[in-house]
Amino acid sequence: MALSFSVLASGSTGNALYVETEKQRLLVDAGLSGKKIQGLFEQINRDPKQLDGILVTHEHSDHIKGVGVLARKYGLPIYANEKTWGAMEKSIGAIPAEQKYALERGSVQTFADLDVEPFAVSHDAADPMFFVFHHNGKKLALATDMGYVSENTKGLIQNSDMFIFESNHDMNMLRMGRYPWNVKRRILGDTGHVSNEDAASALAEVVGEKTKRVYLAHLSQDNNMKDLARMTVTQILRERDCGVEYDFHLYDTDPGKATSLTTV
Repeated sequence: MALSFSVLASGSTGNALYVETEKQRLLVDAGLSGKKIQGLFEQINRDPKQLDGILVTHEHSDHIKGVGVLARKYGLPIYANEKTWGAMEKSIGAIPAEQKYALERGSVQTFADLDVEPFAVSHDAADPMFFVFHHNGKKLALATDMGYVSENTKGLIQNSDMFIFESNHDMNMLRMGRYPWNVKRRILGDTGHVSNEDAASALAEVVGEKTKRVYLAHLSQDNNMKDLARMTVTQILRERDCGVEYDFHLYDTDPGKATSLTTV
């Protein structure tokens, strides 16, 4: 069986990614209520009771809201780095010691037939990290919640078969929008979120001959729109002579609707 995935939810109201192989079924983040996540699994004809574990990227509520509930209900192990554990324990509630595991960046961890490579990102959390998934020569990169895309990140995710990549805000919508200046400054800063324009510039450097799909993720509900994100990213990729709409295609993600279960 190949590596398959669904972006169950993506956006400022909650994030969750499902990844499966023949021998592993993992959930990355659970930033919605347990009930909502159950409904998202039903959309892709899967059941969270079949999960083998939950990976946590960082402690912000739109990534951990349902982590504790799911872990307790289904007896699932939770994997996070030490600082993230320290930052989220009060928020997710009591977790039995036998369900708590450390997953540190800097080394690849093997889950049966799936290799998971965590990497650091610049974001205003304790120790945020995201993941590259490797299986049978295929590569899926999850990279959101970044103030900027570092050279290290670009190197790790280079030429992935599939990308789930942050395209959080349109610069003009954010600047002209209703957010107070301190919030705008946080989003625009080096530990905030990547704009449509910056996402496109980074993608132009990392898409390769293997790349088939790019999912634009973590769109702001207040400062972005799907059509605008796609249009901006497409235009810049065309200007950089990338094969967008020919060699690879862009796809939307949604805060309340799972993407189709897709094979890498």
